Amino acid sequence: MASALAAKMGFNSLLRKQAKNFNVRICTMESDMEFSCEVKWKGKDLFDFVCRTLGLRETWFFGLRYDIKDTVAWLKMEKRVLDQEVPKEEPITLYFLAKFYPENAEEELVQDITQHLFFLQVKKNILEEEIHCPPEASVLLASYAVHAKVSRDGSALRGEVDLLTVIFVTKSLTLKYYAKKILYFLRQQNILRSLKTFLEQPAEQQSALEGAILVDQYCNPLAEVTLNSVSAQLDEIAEKVRKMLKIKNSSHPSLRIAQGDCFVVEDFELQRQVVCALNSVLYEQLQYKGNESDYYNPLNSYIHQVLLRRTGIPISLSVLYMTLAHKLGVQVEPVNFPNHFLLRWCQKQRGSEDIYDYVYIDAFGKGKQLTAKECEYLIGHQVTADYYSAISTTEVLLRMVGNLLNIGKRGEGNEKSYQLLRDSLDLYLTINPDNVQYLLLQARLYFHLGIWPEKVLDILQHIQALDPSQHGAVGYLVQHTLEHIQHKKHPATPEVKKRSAAEHVEVQYSVGLIMKHKRSGYNCVIYGWDPKCTMSQEWITTMRVHQLSSGANQPFYNVLVQDGTCRYAAQGKNNPNQSVPRYV
Repeated sequence: MASALAAKMGFNSLLRKQAKNFNVRICTMESDMEFSCEVKWKGKDLFDFVCRTLGLRETWFFGLRYDIKDTVAWLKMEKRVLDQEVPKEEPITLYFLAKFYPENAEEELVQDITQHLFFLQVKKNILEEEIHCPPEASVLLASYAVHAKVSRDGSALRGEVDLLTVIFVTKSLTLKYYAKKILYFLRQQNILRSLKTFLEQPAEQQSALEGAILVDQYCNPLAEVTLNSVSAQLDEIAEKVRKMLKIKNSSHPSLRIAQGDCFVVEDFELQRQVVCALNSVLYEQLQYKGNESDYYNPLNSYIHQVLLRRTGIPISLSVLYMTLAHKLGVQVEPVNFPNHFLLRWCQKQRGSEDIYDYVYIDAFGKGKQLTAKECEYLIGHQVTADYYSAISTTEVLLRMVGNLLNIGKRGEGNEKSYQLLRDSLDLYLTINPDNVQYLLLQARLYFHLGIWPEKVLDILQHIQALDPSQHGAVGYLVQHTLEHIQHKKHPATPEVKKRSAAEHVEVQYSVGLIMKHKRSGYNCVIYGWDPKCTMSQEWITTMRVHQLSSGANQPFYNVLVQDGTCRYAAQGKNNPNQSVPRYV
């Protein structure tokens, strides 16, 4: 049998020698190709032919690999293909793959096709756990892979599908964590683009509901919040109002308004019937109410949460109320009243400038109708007539985002407060990009978190151009940001510290422990520690470290918080978290 096999192999070899061509199948990360090759071709001839077919110029990263038995090998460039130990059956299968990974992929990979093939391979290897890399490298490479797919396909959706596959299918918790971070970022960038497009529309075409949903989406990019889903829920409420109207007035014109129509009920008595029915359905039947007990919960500002929980703050409830009233043919307008957002409903000729020609609706107070004088009782002091004027959709959004900013600045008891502050600053500065106060706050926040130092410099340059009087604060931040950039380029050799050392006897917790902050309640994991606080005196004063029982003379821990930020916390402020393991 062995002699027969040898004879057969010899016959096949003879056939190859007599033949002028042989067939190969080239498998790339994207597709397969088949070629007919000359028997005299060397590995380099075949490799160059494949590169020309792909339009690839950065050839030095790649090679042709073949599998033989249980081993893999790379095709030698200077040797004839058929003289190598390639598979004998045609078409001969070869894999066009990257042979090595460059140190700086972002700078070294120039061609789109190179990036595309390279990053698809890296993504596949990471997802299948064929290669291991640190979390920082995982998220960077995964983001490049998504970018390669999106830029080539022209479809953000496919990139999202890849990330969602990682989140819901892959077993690796590290990959799941970073896939969520990437998806969070990508969706936020898309939402910001949508918001900018929205703001470019003429004022009369801007819907307060659509703007509020964009705010909601940006702060909750992983939630499935859409304009269509929210509008459908409001259509259901409007239909309930129509049913109640029909009982009281079967010929009411609001019953004949089709979805999307801009019909306005002119008769005041008919408008009053709509408002009464709307109040009855919204506050009595559906039990919507103002959230007095948990007023500063950011959920009160998110439209999809207001619909889900049936509670909110004045501005979010006003947006819903105004949208429903418009669907039913009644025009009410937003009023930027101090400390308590209101709607106004004209009782005389539309467009009147007399504040006493309006009834003011308190959506937070179950639709209560107020006179101009009664509105002042809400805040306890008199205001000028300007505060009773109708405002634009842009001003509504600034008020809504401003509320979230204030909640983010409070930060107490909310482990995601920094994320909320960052998100609301992004939104506010997209709507009003020249607000020096919030530009400076954003620069200080990024500086405090140690992120995006180059962006901090851009923000500071913009502030200096807008308001030269800020040169003191700008100069201070520029100096320290440049120092931070230099430190990143030339990081100091880390000091190896051991808890077992006699001088570190007071250090109770080790790297890797999951902790819970006593006061703020956030979960975190320790990734470093100091036997005493090593921050500057300014930081110690700002953070009121002197008010702690042991002040700065106690161990401090570098911790990674669940919202993705890094913080520096005193030993006395942390407890081991004995709860079920969770993402941090």
